[in-house]
Amino acid sequence: MSTALPPKPRIIGPRTRVCIVASRYNEQFSDALVENTIAELGELMPNTRVDVIRVPGAFEIPVVAAAVLKRQAPAALIALGVIIKGATAHADLVAKSVVDSLQQLAIEAQLPVINEVLLVEDEKQAYARCIGANLNRGREAARAATAMVDVFQEINRTMPIGTR
Repeated sequence: MSTALPPKPRIIGPRTRVCIVASRYNEQFSDALVENTIAELGELMPNTRVDVIRVPGAFEIPVVAAAVLKRQAPAALIALGVIIKGATAHADLVAKSVVDSLQQLAIEAQLPVINEVLLVEDEKQAYARCIGANLNRGREAARAATAMVDVFQEINRTMPIGTR
C-alpha cells in the first residue's frame, strides 16, 4: 500500500463537471473525504462544477452513480465512503459489491468512475485516510479524477468514435 499521495496531475483548464456520490455513514470520515476531494478539485480543475449527492451508506452508492451516469454524463464520477470492519463479514460483502458494481458502471459508461469507498479495520485507519495529510484519499480521488478526465479528453480529441 502506498504511503504517499500520487503526484499532482497537470491542471485542466476547460470547464468540466464532476459528480461526487458520497455515503453519509461514518459521517466524520465521509464528510472529510468530500471536503478534501472538493478542495483538491478546486486546485486541479479550477473551472469545474462539482455536484455532490449524499446517500445513506456505501451500498447505495452504485445505484445512484448509475442513475447519474445515465442522465448527466459528467466528465468523471467520484464515489466516496467509509466502511469500518466489524465482527462479521458484512463489511467485506458490502465493499466487494460496491467495488464490482462501480467497475462495471465505468466499463459500461466508458467514463471515469473513481472509487474511494474505503474498507478500513478501525477508526484510526479511517482518520489517517480521510482526515490525515499523508494518506488522504479525498485528495487522491481528486487527483485520479483529474488524470482520468485528461486521458478521456485526449482519447476523444485524437480518437473520435468511428475513426478506426
